[in-house]
Amino acid sequence: MRILDKYNTRADTINSLLCVGLDTDVTRLPPRFRDSDLPQFHFNQWIIEQTHRYAAAYKPNIAFYEARGETGLHELRLTMDYLRQHHPDILTICDAKRADIGSTNDAYVTAIFDRLSFDAMTLHPYLGREALQPFLSRVDKGCIVLCRTSNPGAGDLQDLMIGDQPLWLVVAEKVSRDWNINGNCMLVVGATYPGEMRQIRERVGNSITFLVPGIGAQGGDVAAVMQAGLNREGKGLIINASRSILLADDPAAAARALRDEINLYR
Repeated sequence: MRILDKYNTRADTINSLLCVGLDTDVTRLPPRFRDSDLPQFHFNQWIIEQTHRYAAAYKPNIAFYEARGETGLHELRLTMDYLRQHHPDILTICDAKRADIGSTNDAYVTAIFDRLSFDAMTLHPYLGREALQPFLSRVDKGCIVLCRTSNPGAGDLQDLMIGDQPLWLVVAEKVSRDWNINGNCMLVVGATYPGEMRQIRERVGNSITFLVPGIGAQGGDVAAVMQAGLNREGKGLIINASRSILLADDPAAAARALRDEINLYR
């Protein structure tokens, strides 16, 4: 099964395009978790059980676990083991934004795809296809390439013109046309730039799925994203929310409400 088939099957089964970002900042956890012997894992386990009915994907940001050293990485591994054991049909994305050259990339592939067993990871395109080849050649895994990110300063580089096109559109076309030979590429396209998302969808067609950060705490508008980014099959989007679900008094209700809002526009 292609990794995109795994996501699309899950999305169809539960009628959801929601991704829950497990950006588990130990300093912001409720006391009952913060005082635990495994605070990040126990909180993640609780969030997963609260939200899995509505989640087509989970996306831990590895920085929150690396910041705690060996302890945090152990709890990330426990989280992944838990997902594989109890919810193996849900797509898992490592938000790591990796890419380097040579043996360094081989090490990233081993660490994230093989040791931690993520289905997909985020990558940056700045070093080019040759650098990303160890990721792209893993036909069993997803390569989610940064294209138009959701942060306010994204335009410093991404809006630079290459001929008559902005860099983000050049990246979108190159990934779609040249790098996606194994059908395992996706793009990061932020919810805060729906106009650019529409242009990217028009350029890459229906075959590329977008990971969409920026909904919730960053202020992205669901209706605008859905109108700009859906493909002809009513999918093509992995819509991520992190803090708006993790910090909610009732994470299950928050996940359900966002799932339902997304579905209003499908």
